[in-house]
Parts: sequence; structure tokens; C-alpha cells
Amino acid sequence: MELKADGTAATADRARGALLGLAVGDALGAPAENMRPSEIRRRWGRIEGFVSDDPAGTDDTEYAIFSGLLLARHGSALTVSHVERAWHHWIADLDEGPFRGAGFSERGTLENLRRGLAAPISAQHRHAWSDGLAMRAAPFGVFAAGRPAEAARLVAVDGRVSHDGEGIYGGQAVAAGVAAAMVGAGLASVIAAALSVVPMDSWTARSLRRAVSAAQRPYPDRLAAERAVRSAVVIGGYPWTDLAPEAVGLAFGALTAARGDFREAVLTAVNMGRDADTTAAVAGALAGALHGASAIPRDWSAAIGPVRGSCLPSMRGYHVLDIAELLTPDDVEEPPYAPPPSPHGTCGAARGGGPAGSRAAGAAPPGVSPSHEAAGRAGRGVR
Repeated sequence: MELKADGTAATADRARGALLGLAVGDALGAPAENMRPSEIRRRWGRIEGFVSDDPAGTDDTEYAIFSGLLLARHGSALTVSHVERAWHHWIADLDEGPFRGAGFSERGTLENLRRGLAAPISAQHRHAWSDGLAMRAAPFGVFAAGRPAEAARLVAVDGRVSHDGEGIYGGQAVAAGVAAAMVGAGLASVIAAALSVVPMDSWTARSLRRAVSAAQRPYPDRLAAERAVRSAVVIGGYPWTDLAPEAVGLAFGALTAARGDFREAVLTAVNMGRDADTTAAVAGALAGALHGASAIPRDWSAAIGPVRGSCLPSMRGYHVLDIAELLTPDDVEEPPYAPPPSPHGTCGAARGGGPAGSRAAGAAPPGVSPSHEAAGRAGRGVR
């Protein structure tokens, strides 16, 4: 499946929408992470915007930047060896003190890498099925706009260091969906693209289909729709909330229930709870790719600044819009939309540390500069 691009300017705007949408969804969902809908309602009612005075993203945004920079450097030539070396150089081999780098799949991966295990053995831990790849998959769809199969291939290369099985499928479904949305495909085509790259009898595919089917039915109100989508995919009583098939199903269900609308897709994902930052990040990336950056409410966009490196210190100072620019072609016409930077970004509850400053601040990982002017483009690699 290869979809025709609809123009470089529109592609650039959708790239910004996808990655800014990811960061917005992450920040909106972070306070509701691991909560039940009833807990969310008791505390905030229905979440309709940021519930924190200092909205900030989590590991979802910082790991998406990490993968985006790696993809910008190597493009379609990306190999598992490139990814493994990057994990060592940018994360595992750094002396960071107490680990603060993300969820269970990342913890398991880093423990294995630090023990000297190599990919794919490094992905053999108890959370290889987590949504840690799905949360960082959007840059692959941006890079491979209109080529869902290529997006799925590349994200699987990235994922072999940290994930296996359903964890890989979750990342592939998200990357392929974003790739389709990046060239103006309709909602049905985005869903079809996601399903086309994963085994039809996989847990991920079944969860996605159930969520979409539930979301397409009529309901008296939003709460009823959210309950139906959640009930279609969530395993009651299961303690882990970071299941890739569940998170991906909830994200696509939220997107479908909202009929692709950015604001409603993200808020639906947030209010369903569970791994709310990841489900909202994925829903935001898909809806942002569908409609472009201008579809994101400006006050939400304005809250997204350079990340602080609270999860990945080596990512400090990068903005998701840096990654959007790196992953789109050189000959784009700049769209008029450009949200102002704001000094927010953190890793879940690990708040603290000063603002990152400008988008170009921070030490660059090897071979990649955070400066827009100095950085190369994804099409020819970053030197």
C-alpha cells in the first residue's frame, strides 16, 4: 500500500501536527495516567483541557524525539545495530544516577543492554508487549509519509532492541496509520493502513477492530461512547496498563469516536484513563497528521516547549517541531502556523529542573544538531 502525497506544504504542516499532537496528548494525559474513568471524574469531572498549572509531557515525548533523531540521521538505511548503539550512547552508557528513564519496557531493555545483551535478546524481558514502541512510532509515519509499509518496516527495526511480538505490532499499527494520515487519507483509510501491516489474528489487530467497531455505533453521549470503547478492549482486573494492544486499540477507538476531530480524539483518550498519556499521545499524533498543526487548539500548542530531559537527559532542549522539520523534505513552503515555545516538559511525576530554554538549547546527540539552521534533513541524512 502506497498513498499519493498531497503537496509538500501540506505534508510539512501535517508533520508538525503529528508530532505536536503527540506532545499535546502526552501532556494532557499525564495527570490521568493509570487512573480509572471513575477516579478521573471524581477528581476533575470530565477533563476538557490541561488540569495542571504546569502541563508537561512524559517519556512518550522524549522517546519519540530520541527515535526521530535516530531516524533523521539514518533514514531508510536504519539498522538494528544503529538503534542498539544509540541506546548505549544516548541512554544506557550514561552515568545518570538513579534510573528515571521511562516505563517497564525501557527499564528491562536498559538492564539487558547494561548486562551486555544484544538485540534482539535485549528485548526479552517481561514487558516486551508494552506500548513503549507505539508511543514513539509517530516519527516513522512522518518520515515515510504515504508509505505505511515502509513506516512499519522502519519502526520494527527500531523496536527490535526493546520489544517483541505484540509490542512490535503496536508500533507498526501507529506508524502506518500516521503515514497514511500524512498524505490526506480519510479516517477509514488510516485505520485500514494500520491493520494492513499487522497479522490479522494478532491481539493488536483484534483489539483495534473491536475498538473501532464499538466507536462507530451511536451513543446518547460522550461518556457512553467512552465506556463502550474502553469495554471493548480493556481486560478487567489486569494490573498492567501499558499493554500495546490495549493502548493502540483505545487510541484508534478514540480517534474513531471523535470522527477524526483532534480535540475530541485526544480528550476521549484522556478520559478513558489507563495509560492515558500514551493513548492520548497516539490519538493526538494520528489526528494531528490527519488535519495539520492548525487543528490543535493554540493554548494547547503554546504549552509545549523544549523537553527538559527529565526522562532522557540527552534529549534536553529539543522541541518536537525540531523533529518535524528534520523528517520532512527540504523544498517545503513554510506554513503560517508556528506555535511559540514554552518551557515545559517532564517525565511523569518526576518534575523539577529548570526550563529548557530555547528549542535549540541542550547538548546534541552524536551527529545531530538541535539547531534548525545547522541540522541536515532526513532525506539526505544528518551528518
